[in-house]
Amino acid sequence: MSAIPACPQCTLENTYPDGENYVCADCGYEWPMAEVAGADEDDEAVVKDANGNVLANGDSVVLIKDLKVKGSSTTLKVGTKVKSIRLVGGDHEVDCKMDAGNFMLKACYLRKV
Repeated sequence: MSAIPACPQCTLENTYPDGENYVCADCGYEWPMAEVAGADEDDEAVVKDANGNVLANGDSVVLIKDLKVKGSSTTLKVGTKVKSIRLVGGDHEVDCKMDAGNFMLKACYLRKV
């Protein structure tokens, strides 16, 4: 068995190195060798707030912008403090409870306290 990984697009093992990339001979897909090496080292994605501070589960944050809630007339006001956040995967990285309800928020609209 070789150390060359299978193609991430078609999952076939007919791949070969070409310079800085791996190439799939079956579907023609190319991907960088560095991406494969980095995926093994970092299991968890790092979530950063608007100022670049790393967020963790249980942190307290503050909203830096008024956010309209989709499908509702509710607006989350700037300066609202949110306690004990939970990090989740996906486009909206932060899950939290507030007086107005439970929300999924993007970290770019939050600042760590």
